[in-house]
Amino acid sequence: MAKKRATTGDRDKKRSRVEIRELEIDDLPTVFHLGERLFTAGQVPNLYRMWDEFELVDLYQTEPELCLVAERKDRVVGFALGTTVEKARSSWKYGYLVWLGVAPSRKHRGIGTKLFRKFRSRMEKQGVRMLLVDTEATNDQALSFFRKMGFDHPREHVFLSLNLATAKGRSGRKRATLDGVPPTGAIRRPRRRSRQASGKPRKASKE
Repeated sequence: MAKKRATTGDRDKKRSRVEIRELEIDDLPTVFHLGERLFTAGQVPNLYRMWDEFELVDLYQTEPELCLVAERKDRVVGFALGTTVEKARSSWKYGYLVWLGVAPSRKHRGIGTKLFRKFRSRMEKQGVRMLLVDTEATNDQALSFFRKMGFDHPREHVFLSLNLATAKGRSGRKRATLDGVPPTGAIRRPRRRSRQASGKPRKASKE
């Protein structure tokens, strides 16, 4: 029986497929620059931890199997980066989706879903019982996405931001008015991620 010849459409469809694979060292610059486009202070001014190359490299070096990229036509168009967390006095192993990003030109094409499903499968193989993620309370698109992925029981946290560049001119006047009186409240500075954590880790996402 003659083998069916592939049509031009079939070849184009095959080339346009998105492959989910582990992050490789040569992908680091591409992923970093994509993250710079997605996670910026201008676009998301209330992020309490910002995208930086040090965390990207740290995640890749410590748990490379939880660092995934989506590739289309030999180009990285998305990524998912995560880690596991073990709490003191708890037998549960927690998984944490630290960053999830998709190139703006490839959104709404199921890439984020493919990345998350692969990420979840990796977590399950590692014996994770609870998967955590967090995003801005006003990011309706991300909240809708994560709910579709099965997340529930959202808990709202409040984080404040101060743009020192714009506040510099006002700080002198405020200091004179306060006259050394301490503020009535204190802002707890988030700590760096660690394997042993007493509370919920931190995360920002852009799907």
